[in-house]
Amino acid sequence: MSYPRERKEAVLKKMLPPNNKTIPEIAKEEGICEGTLYNWRKAARAEGRLMPDGDSTPTGWCAADKFAAVVETASMNEAELSAYSRKRGLYAEQISEWREACEQANDWDRNQ
Repeated sequence: MSYPRERKEAVLKKMLPPNNKTIPEIAKEEGICEGTLYNWRKAARAEGRLMPDGDSTPTGWCAADKFAAVVETASMNEAELSAYSRKRGLYAEQISEWREACEQANDWDRNQ
């Protein structure tokens, strides 16, 4: 079954803050197979969109989404970072922690 682009976008928005609904919740609400929803989320990620894993907390974000958030916010000033964080249901401190983790990820000498 094919779904209109508008419907897909509306459903994908339910996965994002402030809704943060899980795929099983959305599947039940919308009557759409979970597999289809997982494919839509995967396709949205492939397009470069940040799509949390469905956990309503930032710990539900996959590593690739956290890294993308760090890259997107790298050149933002404090006001822009605050607006970005609010829009995505995050705190600026969380993005700062993710940035530190990214910076230390390849620092093999110090991590051993």
